[in-house]
Amino acid sequence: MNAKQHENERFQMRLWLAVGVMLLVFGVLISRLVYLQVIEHEHFMTVAEDNRHQLQPIAPTRGLIYDTQGRLLAGNRATHSVTLVPEQLAGGVSGVPAVIAQLQQIITIDAYDIKRFNRRLRQARKPYSSIPLRYRLNEQEIARITVNQHFLQGVRVEAELVRYYPFDQGFVHALGYVGRINDREMASLDAVNYSDTHQVGKLGVEKYYESELHGQVGYQTVETNARGRVLRVLERAEPVPGSDITLHLDAELQQKAAQLLAGKRGSIVAIDPSTGGVLALVSAPTYGANQFVTGISSKNYSKLRDSDELPLFNRALRGRYPPASTVKPVIALAGIDTGLIKRDYSILDPGYYQLTEGGRLYRDWKEGGHGKVNLHKSIVESVDTYYYDIGHQMGNEPMTSYLAKFGLGQVTIADQPEALGAVLPTKSWKRAVRNASWFPGDSLNLSIGQGFLSATPLQLATMTMVMANKGQWHQVRMIKSIDGKEVSAIKQLNRTSPITPEDINLGRNSDWDRVHKAMIGVMHGRTGTARRSGANSTYKIAGKTGTAQVTGIKQDEEYDAEKVAERLRDHGLFVGWAPAEKPAIVVAVVVENGGGGSSAAAPLARRLFDAYLLEQDDG
Repeated sequence: MNAKQHENERFQMRLWLAVGVMLLVFGVLISRLVYLQVIEHEHFMTVAEDNRHQLQPIAPTRGLIYDTQGRLLAGNRATHSVTLVPEQLAGGVSGVPAVIAQLQQIITIDAYDIKRFNRRLRQARKPYSSIPLRYRLNEQEIARITVNQHFLQGVRVEAELVRYYPFDQGFVHALGYVGRINDREMASLDAVNYSDTHQVGKLGVEKYYESELHGQVGYQTVETNARGRVLRVLERAEPVPGSDITLHLDAELQQKAAQLLAGKRGSIVAIDPSTGGVLALVSAPTYGANQFVTGISSKNYSKLRDSDELPLFNRALRGRYPPASTVKPVIALAGIDTGLIKRDYSILDPGYYQLTEGGRLYRDWKEGGHGKVNLHKSIVESVDTYYYDIGHQMGNEPMTSYLAKFGLGQVTIADQPEALGAVLPTKSWKRAVRNASWFPGDSLNLSIGQGFLSATPLQLATMTMVMANKGQWHQVRMIKSIDGKEVSAIKQLNRTSPITPEDINLGRNSDWDRVHKAMIGVMHGRTGTARRSGANSTYKIAGKTGTAQVTGIKQDEEYDAEKVAERLRDHGLFVGWAPAEKPAIVVAVVVENGGGGSSAAAPLARRLFDAYLLEQDDG
């Protein structure tokens, strides 16, 4: 065999080998094609449909909140935001910084927007969900993004309804507010029902009635293109909007109360004694709720949190103050109803009281004393010495027992989750908390609302409601109706709520009239401590002033407000109702470091009574 024949054979062998390899490759390709197109046809058709069709949740519209006259307190308004779908970006999640940089060339996006977006990106609950980058776009910004939409894959401009509070100042401590859902809240919420919801009630009414206000999520099946843009809606199940709720709160009265406390620290609470409905609940200083809806900046939040005025603190529900002389009517009732003192019991007041001869002097507020003092005069002129005397006779009991019957030491409101019970000091409480016995001096302090006893403004208003109603209790609450259906008791909402104490039945019903007459004397009597605030009124007011000591005064010293640091000055308190004969409104006022209750708190209450009663009459 010559060389040429050998070369031909080698060529043919290589040719057939190449053909064989080609046939094998084509065989594999054809086999794979048959497998994909025939055997797995249905599977991949389903996958393709799933990629083309998306099931999207639709957030329900949050229910509205109205005041007792139908004024809108919490509504929803449309806003446009720019959102990113990380899975649809060029480069996926890793492409987020580049896209944000592109957007910064088109609209304003600051460091806080980026920080907030990154936090939400880490909290994203499911893939292909849009994550807000910036809220409240104006028309020019929307137009700029739309013009550049062709190279902003995965970027959307979305319209949504966000919470809006028309009365932004003075209402947040009563209503609460909504804010962005965090990880802790998401763990306790229904993940399905909140799948497209970004906000949840954080405080107050918004928090307590979250399930009623939120509604039920809806769904829609949409067809999308390769870029994820929706082409058409194939199927839609409408969401169920949240229920609208109406409160007993009176917006005009709330505004008036907030105005009265402007520039002060304190609280005003007003209750309708015929229903227990809260008409006004103000804590001052306050802050605007709208800034929390879409997320407050760290700088602004730190400013609120670190303020010496404590605007974030809800004084109406959580402020614990010595109730001072506002509890004297209850102590008087405890004395005469138990029979420990007679109804005509009187003392000679020298201006002080001593437990033992030569012992400590428990001083009255009036130097030189009030002379002969009976029960009526003790309330009208707020005589401390009278209560030192009967408090010494009664001891810890029955004073604490009767104070508890009027709501002190308990959470008395049913639908404000932040409310505190404050302190009603019993013998067992002092042993457990202070590891000490109860001493006679403790009883003297308790009898004038000082010492260990503390109460919130809401509790003081509740106590006064029961006094005005001659022992009749109503469940104190914010809610009036849900979707127009009256809510008579919070238990209808299937929630655990504070227990409303039993009505107070005195041995003699005339004892209520005895105390009421004295409280009217406080406002309209010739020597009443609040006679200036009751003067020239076209209706009768029943009330009681109180001056709560903040710092101790030594035996040989006299209190001088001008020489005491402002934060150590006395608190001014007032409780009362009007009209005296047929109560329509109960009010409790606390002015921190404001001085005497007759000068600091009672005038504010009178102006609030006028605003509510006279304007009602005019209407």
